[in-house]
Amino acid sequence: MRIVNFYMIDKKIILKSGKDQSVRRYHPWIFSGAIKKIYGNPAEGDIVEVYDNKEEFLAVGHYQPASIAVRILSFEKIVPDRDFFCKIISAAVEYRLKLGLLNSENTNVFRLIHAEGDNLPGLIADYYNGVVVIQMHSAGMYGIRKMIAEILTEVLDKHDKKVKAIYDKSEATVPYKSGIHPVNEFITGESDPVIVTENGYKFRVDFITGQKTGFFIDQRENRKLVQEYSSRRYVLNLFGYTGSFSVYAMKNAALVHTVDSSGPAIALADENVRLNYGTDSRHTSYQADAFDFLASSENKYDLIILDPPAFAKHNDVLSNALQGYKRLNMKAIENIKPGGIIFTFSCSQVVTKENFRKSVFVSAANTGRKVKIISQPGQSPDHPVNIYHPESEYLKGLVLYIE
Repeated sequence: MRIVNFYMIDKKIILKSGKDQSVRRYHPWIFSGAIKKIYGNPAEGDIVEVYDNKEEFLAVGHYQPASIAVRILSFEKIVPDRDFFCKIISAAVEYRLKLGLLNSENTNVFRLIHAEGDNLPGLIADYYNGVVVIQMHSAGMYGIRKMIAEILTEVLDKHDKKVKAIYDKSEATVPYKSGIHPVNEFITGESDPVIVTENGYKFRVDFITGQKTGFFIDQRENRKLVQEYSSRRYVLNLFGYTGSFSVYAMKNAALVHTVDSSGPAIALADENVRLNYGTDSRHTSYQADAFDFLASSENKYDLIILDPPAFAKHNDVLSNALQGYKRLNMKAIENIKPGGIIFTFSCSQVVTKENFRKSVFVSAANTGRKVKIISQPGQSPDHPVNIYHPESEYLKGLVLYIE
């Protein structure tokens, strides 16, 4: 792959008349349909400058020949060199320090960089007890991954957070049309799967073979909420994956059942329960289809957790995804005990808050049961939402009380 030249930006994008308004409102994406002309023949991942129809400067960012044509790095006329990235990454780490995560005594797993939420579109970085896992979602970020790794190490070292290894897990996230063909690999150091601590609970994280970067850090605050509501309840955790919700529920629950269709996921969930409670007869895991298991669980549980994988990653399958959420939530509302609580989530970016809430409303209406909304949780604060980029608020949740 060609090395990006930071010190000369000779590639320019000119927008169509009227298509500059979202940029002037600081939205960090420019879509291909807004482009009038392209100068300099930029390759995927190149730095480009963006101008309006009157050729007034608007922004600078990474180019890609796709629906999202430019991911904006800055709205100022600057050169995004090493010092630029060092400044932005330092600000992201400082934010985690102010959240109390960087020096926490009972939590050593958190998101370091949340793409657009931290003004670094295309870059994800998660911290796992000394191991940093990075994911690049653009060719531009992938081209500077080693520089990013160096800066992360330097910045964390200033805060006395030593980095044992940095693992690049971009194989499945860099756009396949880029022609880069990335390979998951260690950039610095090496590490086996790690044991992390979250709010005092221990979890084994396999960042190499696990989903995403290895652990769903975005649900941290919602796991605490499950713990609060699970006292003396019979809990069903569907799509259990690592069993993290189950571990929190076990603190006070009468019984916890974890269900996942994946055998390795069930084994990991069992291991995480043992890490925290040893052999505890209150927990049982089942390798089964979530829909089938729920259908045979009438009046057995009074707290149900529905945290499925993304049903829709693209708008062209949104309709099918919403039908999936309706089916799942309707069956849970039908089968839960009176006085039961349902935690239901969608992590699909293309599913809006309104779409998700409407699908759950239809589910409830079809059952005829009385349903109250207790709260509407979202992602943990180390996954910040850029106010100018509503798409970064991807995790939607509802906590329901069923009479």
